[in-house]
Amino acid sequence: QVQLVESGGGLVQAGDSLNLSCAASGRTFSSPLMGWFRQAPGKEREFVADISWSGARTCYRNSMKGRFTISRDNAKNTVYLQMNGLKAEDTAVYFCAAGQRSGTACYINVSDYNYWGQGTQVTVSS
Repeated sequence: QVQLVESGGGLVQAGDSLNLSCAASGRTFSSPLMGWFRQAPGKEREFVADISWSGARTCYRNSMKGRFTISRDNAKNTVYLQMNGLKAEDTAVYFCAAGQRSGTACYINVSDYNYWGQGTQVTVSS
């Protein structure tokens, strides 16, 4: 029902910045929650950030707070992840996700989301 396509990943040096984009199509109106997760080889998919429909509520993984910023443009059906001060440990495939959750909570679990993009690779050299 919802299609998600990530873009903006690449190979960068430690300390560099990247801005990831996630374009949504389909029944986007039914998925107010948007989030970003990442997964490194051999590790589980982990929460990065999420944002409510209005953008009034955002949540971040502690290790990313202050470095990453999630935002959205509902008119464009797009969510962004601005990543600054990248570190080698940020290397992973980054996934965009959409869900039906709404409220004040941080939605940090994979099970909170219904739709996923195929991911975009972010590689940070040290």
